[in-house]
Amino acid sequence: MSPRGIRPRLASLFARKGPDAEGGPSQAVPGGRIADRIGSSAAVIVGNLFGGQLLRLAGNLVLSRILFPEAFGLMTLVTAVIVGVTMFSDVGIKPSIQQSKRGDDQVFLDTAWTIQILRSFALWIACCLLSWPAGQFFNEPMLTQLLPVASFSLVVMGFFPTREDTASRHLKIGRVMAIDLVSQALGLVVIIGLAWWLRSVWAMAFGMVIGAVIKLVLYDLLLPGPRNRLCWEREARIELIHFGKWIFLSTAFSFLLSQSDKMILGKFITLEGIGIYNVGFFIAAAPMMIATSMNGRIMLPLCRDHPPGKSATDFALVRRVRVRFTMAFLACQLALSLLGVTIIEILYDDRFHASGGVVVAVALMNIPFLIGMTYENAAMASGDSRAVFALNATRAILQTGLFLAGIQIGGLTGAFVGFAAGHLLAHAMVIRIAVKHGAWDPLHDAAMALIGAGGAALALWVHADDLALLAGFLS
Repeated sequence: MSPRGIRPRLASLFARKGPDAEGGPSQAVPGGRIADRIGSSAAVIVGNLFGGQLLRLAGNLVLSRILFPEAFGLMTLVTAVIVGVTMFSDVGIKPSIQQSKRGDDQVFLDTAWTIQILRSFALWIACCLLSWPAGQFFNEPMLTQLLPVASFSLVVMGFFPTREDTASRHLKIGRVMAIDLVSQALGLVVIIGLAWWLRSVWAMAFGMVIGAVIKLVLYDLLLPGPRNRLCWEREARIELIHFGKWIFLSTAFSFLLSQSDKMILGKFITLEGIGIYNVGFFIAAAPMMIATSMNGRIMLPLCRDHPPGKSATDFALVRRVRVRFTMAFLACQLALSLLGVTIIEILYDDRFHASGGVVVAVALMNIPFLIGMTYENAAMASGDSRAVFALNATRAILQTGLFLAGIQIGGLTGAFVGFAAGHLLAHAMVIRIAVKHGAWDPLHDAAMALIGAGGAALALWVHADDLALLAGFLS
């Protein structure tokens, strides 16, 4: 059967009844109540990401039996470098498509896709050039070999179609989420098979590339709408660059927000300790990964269509969604802070039991960030990417500086305290941006802070001994 015959047959497997069945995300914004669209999209995102986290957990458990903790440590450093290079050069293509008035214009989308491809090759070259310095910095020669291979996944990802982004723009993401889940499952099978065969960290490196290829093929075959073509329209290019210049600077600081802990720990703890830390971090950060995805896919379109500063009705709508959003994920973080040690003891063998204290600490240190994370969408939706840059810069400087100071003064426990303190202090900038765009809700912040503080006090009392063991991570 030819590829043209395969594509509609495969696409029918992911088809949904209702409005999505006929048209793709490139069509006009669907009608209906915004609450219905938000509720439907939120359910799809949560279901997909929860399934994705279960798959990652299952894969993590299997790989922990096949490979050694040092392999997890090596891939943590590889991932930190790749994410760092990626975020230091983010030109904001995805948020540009979501907020732009031309977000459904195929010429605009094709120009964005072309920029995305060029950037992906530049990222891979940068990772290759950084492979030797990274190996010297972390005193791990294997990084020099692993980075060029694993980072080739960035080239593959550069060809992902913009149909994925326009689906998020219109809150029509069911098929995208299904493809993500299937591709993740297939990629995981490949990595486990390679690990069983190679018994080496190379299984993870090759698996990153193969997983990206699987997702690209499924996107190309199954997402509806016109395929992208190379294009270089001047007006689209100017708009993308103008909006993206502040995103570029903002995500450079976002790298420090997401990876500075691992980069700093790479100089202070053993490779085995990094692997154990990353296992605990993976468990504790799972709800935050879902929250981050929902924040961009739900709150940004909501604030674009219903700016909270426009009217009391719009403010009330955004408030209701924000309160439910924060409450749901705050409950997840507090539950992990209380049950994290038990979860690790049940799921992992004795080599990883020290990760339990990491789960508790990471779950607690994310609470200040969670309370304020939805406000920046009001700025992003109005095109105020400069304000988002200022916020991320403030967060990154405070978090990184206090994390580094904390680890030098109080070891790993001090580092976690510094992390949380950084986000607590940065909330002043969050409030400033929220007030500017009419989005600040002091009642929400006070209530969530009170619940978070109470839950944190209980977790610290219950797990005082487990947290004290974190001092042993230092080399």
